[in-house]
This record gives sequence, C-alpha cells and structure tokens, in this order.
Amino acid sequence: MNAPVHDGCLLRAPTLEDAITLAPDFGTRFMLFVDTEEEFDWDAPFSRAATSVTALAGMARGQGYFAAAGIKPIYVTDYPVVDSDAAAAMMGQWLADEAADVGAHLHPWVNPPHVEEVTAANSYAGALPETLERAKLEALCERIAGRFGRRPMVYRAGRYGVGSNSARLLEEAGFRLDSSVRSRFDYSGQHGPDFQGMPLNPYWAGPGRQLVELPLSTAFVGMLRGGGERLYRAAQGMGPLAGAMARAGMLNRVPLTPEGVPVGDAIRAIDALIDEGARVLNFSFHSPTLEPGHTPYVRDEADRVAFYRWWDKVLNHLDRRRVRPATLDQLLQAVPERRQACKAA
Repeated sequence: MNAPVHDGCLLRAPTLEDAITLAPDFGTRFMLFVDTEEEFDWDAPFSRAATSVTALAGMARGQGYFAAAGIKPIYVTDYPVVDSDAAAAMMGQWLADEAADVGAHLHPWVNPPHVEEVTAANSYAGALPETLERAKLEALCERIAGRFGRRPMVYRAGRYGVGSNSARLLEEAGFRLDSSVRSRFDYSGQHGPDFQGMPLNPYWAGPGRQLVELPLSTAFVGMLRGGGERLYRAAQGMGPLAGAMARAGMLNRVPLTPEGVPVGDAIRAIDALIDEGARVLNFSFHSPTLEPGHTPYVRDEADRVAFYRWWDKVLNHLDRRRVRPATLDQLLQAVPERRQACKAA
C-alpha cells in the first residue's frame, strides 16, 4: 500500500490570542533539545534500512558535560534509538536520575507502520495523510512508554515536518509541548513547512489550548538586522545576494545550534534575541554529532574538541547575560493558563 502524499506541510498561523505570556519570575532562560536519532548518510536518499545507533559513547560524554553545567537536556528520541536496548537502558538511567527528559522525534521513513513510499516528500510527517501520521505517532509513543514507563509529553517532528493536522494529533495523544517550528526558515521548496513569520516566543498550537509551541530560536544579526525577515526574504529572492550580505556582515540568519554556526555568530544571535524580547532561547543539535564521523559537523577528534569549546564560550556568555537554563517542567509551570487550570482542578 502506497499512501498518497499531501501537497506540502500547511500550517495554521497563530493569532494574537494564541500568544503565551510566561510568568514574570521565569525571566529569560535557555533550553537544550537534542534530536536523538539513528546515524545515516545525510547526502544519500532516505532508507528504511538506515537504523544504526552506535554513537552511545558520544551521547554519554555529552550528557556528562551538560549535567555538569547544570543543564537538563530534552532528548527528543526517534524509533530506532528507543528500539535499541543499549540506548534505551542508558537514557532510562538518565530519566531515573532526573538528569534528562525524553520526548518523541518522528522520522517517518524508519517509524512503523511502514506503508508509505520512502520519498523526500514523505519524510515530513505532517505531509502524510492524517491516519498515517496518527498511526506512526502512536507507534512511537507506545515504544517510548514501553521502554521508560511513561508516554512522552514533548515532541519535535523530524525535519521540523509538522503539518495542518499535527497540533491536533499531538494534543489528542497527550503531548503538552511541541518544538517543531523553526522560526524564520522556509522548507516549502522541499515539500516541507514554511515557518516565515512565525513567532519567537511560546504560543498555543493546539485547538484545545493544551499544546504549547516552543519555536526553535533564530536571530538576524548584522548592520541591517532591523530589516529582519522581510529584508532577508527579499535578498533570498535575488540569487546570491543573501550570501553576500552575510559575508559582508550586513545581514545574517543565525540559528542557535553548534552545527555549522561559528561561536561569534551564536553569541551575536543570543544578544539579538534578548534585545527582541525572546523569553526562551531554544538550542538544539543532533545526537550523532556527539561522536565523530556521523554528521558533517563533527568529523574527527579536532571537531569534537571544537564542539565543546563552542559550548564553553556560549555558556559563559549566557552566564554573563544572566540567562539561566530551564527544565521542561519549569517552562510548563511558567505558563499562566496551565497554572490556573491546575488550581481549578
């Protein structure tokens, strides 16, 4: 059975009423999400057979580093990782130690049920038919619950691939936080979602106002950053102009990730986001990056050393700016509407 594909991942734009005002005492905080996934060739076509999970030593080293820094990472975890006995045992210990949280990360091509054709378009869960997206999500939730004794409450779609049904399906499945929206990026040319114009701060994503959306953090930096998304979008439409402006230090789009982002740019992005009033700085990277040879970002031991130096400098800057880490529970407790609902119950 080959399931049909929707025409891309269409998203509902949030309204002003969807905006969430976090509790004042929450301040400005940062969080770390790790897209915890199998190793595969990023330049090769998607394959159901690419399910290897071998970067466990790197993951353990990374967890030790972040725990020592007072950070409780959220490992949004896909099916091949949670299906690995060794990975599940290691992450289960982190959960038991309350040193990390585990969420869900859906890569459709390696997540049962396997009924759709493996294509680039079908790699976005939100572009699949509703029944298939629901079935894959439930299979992942059940596998996570079987391993860790609890269903996940936080989600990030693989390839940021949420669509028009995703928020409702997540809410129905019991999720309370989604972090799939990559603000200021547009994947519509690759059959994916267009996140241009989406908020930087949390907002209600689900129809029942039970699902909080925490967008990934991206800043514009440079002399022309006041032009923001409008100017950047115009430059992108003029061929190589966007790249030339970035190289000249005029306007650059910078996501908060150690993957491919120089530390100086990341620090400028942190400052820009604080200036814009971002309440949560949302950092992320992919788990295979923690072990050399699996992603383009850490190919050898020198790259791994540079990866941790990046974090040393970023964490020192966050400390200077008095931006402290936040846990998943702390973020959800800072949502006023949720606090009121809990008191009413």
